[in-house]
Amino acid sequence: MAVAGFYRRVLPSPPAIEFASPQGKQLFTEALEGGTMNSFFKLISYYQTQSEPAFCGLASLAVVLNALAIDPGRTWKGPWRWFDDSMLDCCEPLVKIKEKGITFGKVACLAHCNGAKVEAFRTNEITVDGFRRFVVSCNSSEDCYIVSSYHRRAFKQTGSGHFSPIGGYHAGKDMVLILDVARFKYPPHWVPLELLWEAMSTIDEATGHHRGFMIISRLDKAPSILYTLSCRYEGWSSVANYLSTEVPRLLKSEDVKDVDKVLSVVFKSPPADLREFIKWVAEVRRQDDGGIILSEEEKGRLSIKEEVLKQVQGTELFNYVTRWLVLEISTCQDAISGHTGALPEIAANVCSQGAKLLAGKFSSLDCMGFKKEDVKFLKNDGEKSVTVVSGTVFTDGTEQGVDMLVPLSQTKASSLCDLCQNGCCGFHPSAGDVLTVLIFALPQNTWSSVKDEKLHAQIIRLVSIDNLPLCFKRR
Repeated sequence: MAVAGFYRRVLPSPPAIEFASPQGKQLFTEALEGGTMNSFFKLISYYQTQSEPAFCGLASLAVVLNALAIDPGRTWKGPWRWFDDSMLDCCEPLVKIKEKGITFGKVACLAHCNGAKVEAFRTNEITVDGFRRFVVSCNSSEDCYIVSSYHRRAFKQTGSGHFSPIGGYHAGKDMVLILDVARFKYPPHWVPLELLWEAMSTIDEATGHHRGFMIISRLDKAPSILYTLSCRYEGWSSVANYLSTEVPRLLKSEDVKDVDKVLSVVFKSPPADLREFIKWVAEVRRQDDGGIILSEEEKGRLSIKEEVLKQVQGTELFNYVTRWLVLEISTCQDAISGHTGALPEIAANVCSQGAKLLAGKFSSLDCMGFKKEDVKFLKNDGEKSVTVVSGTVFTDGTEQGVDMLVPLSQTKASSLCDLCQNGCCGFHPSAGDVLTVLIFALPQNTWSSVKDEKLHAQIIRLVSIDNLPLCFKRR
């Protein structure tokens, strides 16, 4: 009985040469000896098939981001942080991409907003010789990768516009290896570089612009994510509306005379969804019998996070925020045990978010559950102490020990409502850290409705770029 649908396509050859064919293997061997296949091994390690027929741009980007070892700062499945094409939706809704595909500019935007450095070139902005130089450079190293946007017609292939990474270059034959992410259709294949240039020089009817290529590499900065904002649930729009519309209205309607009053207006009546909007990016690992051994990347993340916290807590704005917390929150229990609508409650709940990363759901592990003896200070080969908070996650009747790698907060607990009463003394995240970072993140026009000119100038000075921590300025 016949089965409906398609099973692969025959790769038109020439012009393409299948990677796994005898001729393709010979090209690979020669290119490897020539030193222009260095990018291949990382790319092939993370090479994936696009999960939807129109997700070629997303899949190409996911392959490259994973090859560059960029931490997405959010989970894929279970506890694992990993780039998958289904996660790349910050520049265009997935529903729209699934229906119409994605443009060259939006793929470049996605690469940038997911933590990569991007240099994008349309073919009317560079010559074929310039393209060749980039191909040689990127394929001679593991520092950058090229994603090409081209029309399949030039290769006598079925279909239209397509994205795929370039996985190698043969200098003698002037051919590139295309790691086609539509593996259900065509296998990886070699094509002449100038023919690829011709395929990229076509016009994308959706935009009226030339196609082209982008060079994607890591940003020259250490990973330092402390918090992230989540727009993956329905309540995010009410939070965005509160911060962008309601806060300026409240500041305009109330007679605010000092910074403490401004903070009270901003933080005393936010929507309940706000604590779901702000997420603590925790370093969470299952407990190992052999103790804590940190990788170089983990050491780097902890070190830069501690430096970021130190700089945040060294700002004048942080001093105002912590003073306001002491004045406004009479006891720490008020902030922790259901003080509905108060933003400091966020700081009491972020501990359980670390466990959520492991369990995929909220567990019984929370800030109140940590005891003094669960806080460990471990040393790695004579280096400075590493702070580890240990606990147990209960999920579906099973127990799992977890360790959270915690950057030390330099703030004295007494200035933050004596958080040590609940076993969190001196540890990030604190209410003061969260609120200070949020204030820095608000746009300048938030404060335009403050009537008192002197106070308005003071607020602008506190949140100005000049007063940002140095680590924020670099980002």
